[in-house]
Amino acid sequence: MPQPITKARAPKGQHGRKRLRKQATMRVAPEDRLAKDTANGDDMADSDRLGELLASIAEIKARMERERLTPPAPSSALDDGTSIIALDKFIQATRDSGYKGTASAVSELVDNSIQAGATTIDISVRTVLHADEQEDIEISVLDNGCGMDAATLRQALRFGGSTRFGARGGLGRYGMGLPNASLSQARRVSVYSWERSTDSKSRPPHSTRKRGASPKILLTYLDVDQIMRRELVEVPDPVVPDIAPPECSSPSGTLVVWSRCDRLDNRRISTICRKLEVELGRRFRYYSWSGLRLTVNGNVVRSIDPLYLHQEAVVSGGQLFGEPLCYEMRADPTNERVTGRITVRFSELPVTEWHGLPNEEKRRIGLSKGAGVSIVRAGREVDYGWFFMGTKHRENYDDWWRCEVHFDPVLDEAFGITHTKQQIRPRLDLLDTLSGDIEGVARALNSRSRKAHLAVKASDRFSQAVQLAGERDHLLPALPRKAQDSAAALMKELEGARLLPPNSKKDNEPRYQIVERAIKDRSFFSYAYDGRRLVLVLNPGHPFYRDVYGPLVDSENPRDRHIRTQLELLLLCAARTEATLNGQQKAIAQFRLEWSNALATFLNG
Repeated sequence: MPQPITKARAPKGQHGRKRLRKQATMRVAPEDRLAKDTANGDDMADSDRLGELLASIAEIKARMERERLTPPAPSSALDDGTSIIALDKFIQATRDSGYKGTASAVSELVDNSIQAGATTIDISVRTVLHADEQEDIEISVLDNGCGMDAATLRQALRFGGSTRFGARGGLGRYGMGLPNASLSQARRVSVYSWERSTDSKSRPPHSTRKRGASPKILLTYLDVDQIMRRELVEVPDPVVPDIAPPECSSPSGTLVVWSRCDRLDNRRISTICRKLEVELGRRFRYYSWSGLRLTVNGNVVRSIDPLYLHQEAVVSGGQLFGEPLCYEMRADPTNERVTGRITVRFSELPVTEWHGLPNEEKRRIGLSKGAGVSIVRAGREVDYGWFFMGTKHRENYDDWWRCEVHFDPVLDEAFGITHTKQQIRPRLDLLDTLSGDIEGVARALNSRSRKAHLAVKASDRFSQAVQLAGERDHLLPALPRKAQDSAAALMKELEGARLLPPNSKKDNEPRYQIVERAIKDRSFFSYAYDGRRLVLVLNPGHPFYRDVYGPLVDSENPRDRHIRTQLELLLLCAARTEATLNGQQKAIAQFRLEWSNALATFLNG
């Protein structure tokens, strides 16, 4: 029979204190105390009951060893209906909110790696086979950053547990990135981290490092299922794993592993990798240009510049439009002491060179339906969309220019940046500051794009006459190498208006070209020349264009097309002849003007 519990009198004296210390020591190891009581013939010596107790204790210890759990939290730490957070429901809710997709979540881990000073970040997407022979996708992010000690590692997996909470000097502020991003995609996240060290005692069994150079690798984790079952109520104490992953080979770094991934955008690994390369290449382009090496399954992520300006980007060829617009803005409208800088840039895309690309190629390079503004915070893109455009709606011609808004992190509140760094919600005073200028430039670029496309279409119409003139040019005396000032100036105007591409000085560039443009002196035609190209300029406002040439252009009749080609050759010859008569330009220009006026008079009756 068990002995009734009685209140014992505290022993007195030195021997009594020793006995108390001995009892306290016995409480730490209950299985040892039970074994001793059995040896002494205690009433608890019932063999069956003792066996059950020892088996239970062994099972608990084995389970703690398998899961690396810390001892259970006291009952007051569990949700009894009065705690501020219902932990299981909070985890489920946070998984359902916040991230647009897998690439956005992975971007959070890349942010952390960059903040830790990493120069190399390797992302792996692979299939793993579980004990039940079920396949699953596992994603890992490995960096060579500074790593974390045990306390920092534990904090990193807490929601809001950042050591840099509220800081404006880097990419993160709120300490939500690692746990929130990870559990939005996977049911378990394991984090290995190690700092640079000369201690060799904790070298993992697999390590090939020389003795004296192996850091201590620490591991902790979060598991949604354990949290839902209330088996995990706090971040486990980091432990040294028996066997560390072989990837953990740099002097310092961190490895984040997502397992049991149940919320990925796609289940095909090739699709996941392709989307990651595109999204990460655009979001972290400035870091790539500064030397960051980012890979996905061994493939180096190439930078994608939405402005198409940088020569190291996958696709380039755009031209910077105008000077950057710079603004100094208050972080708080009521406080003039704290301000941040905003820089706005625009680019134009090469209509002449790219308009003929197949639609599939235009989609591949991000041209079709790619109009928008790239919002960049401290070198990291946080959003892309149709921002600060006022009343202007998006049109097809807007695919041919781009805009970028770069701002300091101190203006986070003005841009409405959230902890996920995926979107902006601009404040009204920010909209008032930027929208007027950006909308004005956007409308000007739209107009220039429209004119460039009209010029390209006109050039396509003139292709036969231009080709014939180019093929037969060698039969005539060579044109002078030096162009007349007026002809060279007009060439610059045509290039500036994007009616012509800049002179590339390539052998395969057409010698002759025809464009349509209003002429100031109301002549029917004029010409531009730069010593290499001769451009016939037709005035669409002249009556001859309206009554004779224009109907030929619009006609689908083969005979009309033939007549139009012959007429274009006639005008090209007149322009070429003018270009050869040095020193007589004023007289010839006057003759052309008088001829055009007489022609207009006769046609108008």
